Amino acid sequence: EAIMIEVTNLQKSFENIKAIDQITARIEEGHVFGLIGTNGAGKSTFLRLICGVLKADSGQVLVDGDAVYNNPAVKAKFFYISDEMFFFKIGTPRDMAKLYKTYYPGFDEGRYEELLGKFGLDAGRKVDTFSKGMKKQLAVLCGICAGTKYLLCDETFDGLDPVMRQAVKSLFAREMEDRGLTPIIASHNLRELEDICEYVGLLHKGGILFARDLDDMKLNLHKVQCVVKTQATLEHIRKNLEVVTMEQRGTLYTFTIRGTREQLVEYMELLNPVFYELLPLSLEEIFISETEVNGYDIKALVS
Repeated sequence: EAIMIEVTNLQKSFENIKAIDQITARIEEGHVFGLIGTNGAGKSTFLRLICGVLKADSGQVLVDGDAVYNNPAVKAKFFYISDEMFFFKIGTPRDMAKLYKTYYPGFDEGRYEELLGKFGLDAGRKVDTFSKGMKKQLAVLCGICAGTKYLLCDETFDGLDPVMRQAVKSLFAREMEDRGLTPIIASHNLRELEDICEYVGLLHKGGILFARDLDDMKLNLHKVQCVVKTQATLEHIRKNLEVVTMEQRGTLYTFTIRGTREQLVEYMELLNPVFYELLPLSLEEIFISETEVNGYDIKALVS
């Protein structure tokens, strides 16, 4: 049985605003879990409930089978990188390490110094002279060196340039490989999670619309571009294949189709159009097709 975070019927309100509304979710260890939602969807509240910073009004969060709230042993499994990370005003990265060492006895100072060097962050420089991106990098390094099992990242990749994102991603991959780290990344930006998450949950108005394994989603959804000359051919495609979306430019049609790749190729070969090709899907397209089925317009969310 995979050890994990189990959330059941979680609810949390602030005065009369429901921040989290009946969420049930499983976050399995050893995968990167992405949580997508607009600002105000409840992402930060959800992360704070998971790691026991906030107490739920009802429902429960179990981490490896134990309740997290008021449970220091379980809380010690989490490092939470908030959107507004706290740093000492006059402190340096070295001071931050000393602080975290008191909370996380397993904090790896040697590795921390080594990574600061790799990322070009001066261990003796005052943190408040760092740029926003440098602070984000520092927060990630603190989180990784704390040696916790779960790392919660709240909009952490926001403001990292592509090179840095790549560096942080490979750090995550190494930690997952070496010690079973499970990163949970919340973002309002789909494109930020596209290449890093294996599992994605969509949070909207305090509830999770769906959570899916990205590979599974990608396997059963395909984008086909083809030239369709007659109405009869078009009807044929729509009748025999499960078309989710369709766009047309003259005789060139782009379909998103549900089903296996084999079925699709076999059918297109039979149909023998003037031209057809299979195109890769973006995470955004997968989400749009998944949520359209739920009668929900995600285009508003991802634009």
